[in-house]
Amino acid sequence: MPALHLSTTIHAPIQRCFDLARSVDLHRLSADHTGEQIVAGVRHGLMGPGDEVTWRARHFAVWQRLSSRITAFDPPQHFRDSMLRGAFARFDHDHFFSEHEGHTEMRDVFDFDAPLGPLGDLAERLFLTAYLRRFLARRNAVIKRVAESDEWRAILP
Repeated sequence: MPALHLSTTIHAPIQRCFDLARSVDLHRLSADHTGEQIVAGVRHGLMGPGDEVTWRARHFAVWQRLSSRITAFDPPQHFRDSMLRGAFARFDHDHFFSEHEGHTEMRDVFDFDAPLGPLGDLAERLFLTAYLRRFLARRNAVIKRVAESDEWRAILP
């Protein structure tokens, strides 16, 4: 039962960082390399409490669908998206935000279980955990770049 922990320092206000992290438009931008598309649920803008989205994307050369819902929401400090349906046995992705002397600390905790029992456990150790860490780090780098420039104006309402 691995959990990934990432921390990103962003020189932008906490509310902007919080909103970018829950923007489906920014997520699509950060995952363009997977061909990620929204096929159901919130299609543009910001996700809020109880909102759902279903993504179709290519991971490991296989097209997959993943549906998630915002299951916890405490702006601008925290929100959680939890998988409803998809390739994982389970996942919860907590997004935490705190403001410190002119910058925002964005912290991700991605807690997941791979499917397929012992075979999934092996996949976690061999490649899945590293793949997910890179995916999240790339996403966080896009959030940081957009938040620290004027690009955020094209994404946030």
